[in-house]
Amino acid sequence: MGDVTIFLTLALATAVAAFIQGAVGIGFALVVAPVMGLLRPDLLPVALLILMLPLNGYVGLRERDAIDWKGVGWVSLGRLPGTLAGLGILVVMSADGLNQVIGASTILAVLAGLFAPVFQPNRSACAAVGLVTGVTETATGVGGPPLALLYQHRPGPVLRATIALCFLVGELISLAILALAGQFQPHQWLWALALLPALAVGSIASRLVHHRLDARRMRLGVLTFALISGIVLLIPR
Repeated sequence: MGDVTIFLTLALATAVAAFIQGAVGIGFALVVAPVMGLLRPDLLPVALLILMLPLNGYVGLRERDAIDWKGVGWVSLGRLPGTLAGLGILVVMSADGLNQVIGASTILAVLAGLFAPVFQPNRSACAAVGLVTGVTETATGVGGPPLALLYQHRPGPVLRATIALCFLVGELISLAILALAGQFQPHQWLWALALLPALAVGSIASRLVHHRLDARRMRLGVLTFALISGIVLLIPR
């Protein structure tokens, strides 16, 4: 497959993924990571994390009045040690092995979410999810399912805005640590910059539908995305 075809495929995946995340609150990495892993695995996780910075900044700013600031704080607190652990795993463990573990854990979490009673996220749960997300997103670029399950019973604006801000803070931490560890390559930045127009198209289009989603559909969408993510990660690359 030529570079132009690869770029166009990644651009389409980026636009679709930005639309999904802008409307539902998660899904960007679910769509982009498998495509990028198949076509240009050398871009992961750095290019994916870079692309998610403006996307999550936009979503968080759009619904900033709904942000659960305490939750963001505790998730971010747990994120730092998780990021360090994720870097260690990225260095010593194969991507397929890590994906198998994350995929199985995500599917189990979805099944628990389907049968778990309604709850409000507390400090311990937020910190634990931050830890797990730090590990998974730093190592693979995929960190949405744990956060989605944490906020699955909250109103749509709270879920979207809070997850977006958690992602934004976490991605900055992950990118900083990856940079210090020498995991950055110039071409990863260039590919991410080239895909920004597609990201903008999908993000702006999501404005048309994000306010129309009710809580029940939001929860079903969250669980569906998490389940698909787990299944995708179980597939050897």
